[in-house]
Amino acid sequence: MNFNLSEEQLMIQQAARDFAQTELLPGVIERDNQQRFPHEQVKKMGQLGFLGMMVDPKYGGAGMDSISYVLAIEEIAKVDASAAVVMSVNNSLVCAGMEKFCNEEQKLKYLQPLASGEVIGAFALSEPEAGSDATSQQTTAVDMGDYYLLNGTKNWITNGGNATYYIVIAQTDPEKKHKGINAFIVEKGWEGFAIGPKEDKLGIRGSDTHSLLFTDVKVPKENRIGEDGFGFNFAMAVLNGGRIGIASQALGIASGAYELSLKYAQVRKAFKTEIINHQAIAFKLADMATSIMAARMLCYKAAVEKDEGKDISEIGAMAKLYASQVAMDVSIEAVQIHGGYGYVKEYHVERMMRDAKITQIYEGTSEIQKIVISRSIVKNSK
Repeated sequence: MNFNLSEEQLMIQQAARDFAQTELLPGVIERDNQQRFPHEQVKKMGQLGFLGMMVDPKYGGAGMDSISYVLAIEEIAKVDASAAVVMSVNNSLVCAGMEKFCNEEQKLKYLQPLASGEVIGAFALSEPEAGSDATSQQTTAVDMGDYYLLNGTKNWITNGGNATYYIVIAQTDPEKKHKGINAFIVEKGWEGFAIGPKEDKLGIRGSDTHSLLFTDVKVPKENRIGEDGFGFNFAMAVLNGGRIGIASQALGIASGAYELSLKYAQVRKAFKTEIINHQAIAFKLADMATSIMAARMLCYKAAVEKDEGKDISEIGAMAKLYASQVAMDVSIEAVQIHGGYGYVKEYHVERMMRDAKITQIYEGTSEIQKIVISRSIVKNSK
């Protein structure tokens, strides 16, 4: 096994780090306070190729590998987890799914502007009564011949207010259960498609999370992705890849909190010496560094196996499960190391602690990841 990053990967990592420090860090606290979407920063991310990193250049993407993707998201999430989730959703849930499963016409019409960063996309699976149980879709898409009539509500949709194109999962034939589910590309502005109010969230407050409301929306037949009934399999496939993005976001939150804690411990004095010289603090930093490295290795392994075309359902779930726990644990300890300063916004770590929690919830809760892992263990033990 080779753990050395290539020159190109190191360049991408540095480019993402520079962007995060120069473009995202200024104003990140204000965006969090005001729940303001980072419009200009996301536009620049697109120009740098960060919104379609793994997409073939012929469709407007950067044609990079998954390790480069992990490296870039980690650097972005160290500074601004809200910007990182915009990047993750557009890359993993929207562009990756379109490139793999859409036909050529759909790729040219929708994937190209998404991968090039001209517009951003959203993935609409969750509903008020269908979160972890994705088979219980209440949004319906009735086959009307030349088009589908879409009705229902989606919630917790990242990029919900700022996306131009939406992948929407809906039930076409309830009798077939999950085999009667389809995936559709829906455009903002279509008659009957409304966007609900922005959610007031604990963390990642710079990202926009909305409900989507569909009332007799006519979706052309050519906007269905794949064969009739392919929607559930499509959703599960893109979520497998998406977990690498969220695991990398969690890794970045943990890394950012650790780096701030290390710097603080080197200058803050107590009992006539820097607090890093106190074993109580030094041991916290040791535990943080070790768990972050372990999470990073899981993310790298998942990324490598994805590029090798392997089934990453188990390793992807492991990466997300572990990295999200590390993000939570490390960010809590970061606040503790900072003491009273950690409890105020100026020092960033309180925001990171709030941002960390969602990584244990979206794109499959930690409990769902354990189900995925345990089922894989049982299957492979036979």
